[in-house]
Amino acid sequence: PISDEDITLTDIATAVHTTARTLQYTFRRHLDTTPMRYLRHVRLDRAHHDLKAADPSRGDTVTQVAARWGFDHPSHFAAAYRSAYGQSPHHTLRN
Repeated sequence: PISDEDITLTDIATAVHTTARTLQYTFRRHLDTTPMRYLRHVRLDRAHHDLKAADPSRGDTVTQVAARWGFDHPSHFAAAYRSAYGQSPHHTLRN
């Protein structure tokens, strides 16, 4: 399962018993992306779902959700989120 832990290309390659180069080639060939971009996409998607389910009145924050999915810099998360979803993560949290 995807988690908030730092995961490197080597970690992924080791987990699937291949080399980093083979993993990169396979992702490029079949998904037209890199393993790390794919992981970032998955983490953004999970953060998006968490933000939609969050409740600011319970104290849920964008920073908490971003950190849960491995985004250590709120400004980088906000920029990536806006690029992917066309709105700020704060807007998703509030609505």
